[in-house]
Amino acid sequence: MELHVKRDHSSGTQHPDRARMLISCPDGPGIVAAVSHFLYQHGANIVQSDQYTMDPDGGMFFMRIEFDLLGLDERIEEVRTIFGGVAERFKMNWQIFKVSHKKRLAIFVSKEDHCLVELLWQWQAGDLDADIALVVSNHTDMQAYVESFGIPFHHIPVTAETKAEAEKRQLEVIGENIDVIILARYMQIISPSFIEHYRHRIINIHHSFLPAFVGGKPYAQAYQRGVKIIGATAHYVTEELDGGPIIEQDVQRVSHSDDVNELKRIGRTIERVVLARAVKWHIEDRILVHHNKTVVFN
Repeated sequence: MELHVKRDHSSGTQHPDRARMLISCPDGPGIVAAVSHFLYQHGANIVQSDQYTMDPDGGMFFMRIEFDLLGLDERIEEVRTIFGGVAERFKMNWQIFKVSHKKRLAIFVSKEDHCLVELLWQWQAGDLDADIALVVSNHTDMQAYVESFGIPFHHIPVTAETKAEAEKRQLEVIGENIDVIILARYMQIISPSFIEHYRHRIINIHHSFLPAFVGGKPYAQAYQRGVKIIGATAHYVTEELDGGPIIEQDVQRVSHSDDVNELKRIGRTIERVVLARAVKWHIEDRILVHHNKTVVFN
């Protein structure tokens, strides 16, 4: 039976002339004034502004601005071009995104379904304002469920001998129009060349409150240590296993009476919530990466 999905992704359509600007640069006087004045000069109305400095004396400055600009579609390239002069003066790394442009997601999954299901639920409800372009898996367990949402499912088996070939096939099915890849309990290590292709655009959920219990079987490690708190960590994927910039974390108290299976059950709930938050913040352009840390405006 086919599931007919009702989605209400309205934020982009409600604000067709809204854009977001992300800025990081060395701190110094006049940054906020220069950006605000530039937007004012071009007829933009700032509707939200957040900023953070690591150190006013020589540290890094981070800024996120949402603004409305009438006729944005026709004017955004002009705004980007002219703003380049301001950005050069302050040595900014910067981006401007149209809110109406929904980010396209590719979800990678293996056999465990809880993180994938959470993302699909939120997407179906309209809480995840993005387009899920496809799901890729090294198993077929989730194929019927994914396809019931009308989402393409690609089964690409992976073995130690075929890993390079499998990643080549993954890149082919993803294509050139994917904004972010989500590893929703995808139990394969991503190669450095694949990571480089999507730098700071691959989000992983690690079933552990990092940096403790890195690698496999973290709940068994936690049980053996008799921990009183377990958690999960969503982070960008880098060449260092489970060592990329952390986006979001959460924890829950447990007790000596909780066995490994109970820890896993509790952990699954934390994992699905933490990953969904991280994905939501990424697609809403709330994250700036600096070295191996993130600034998250939420």
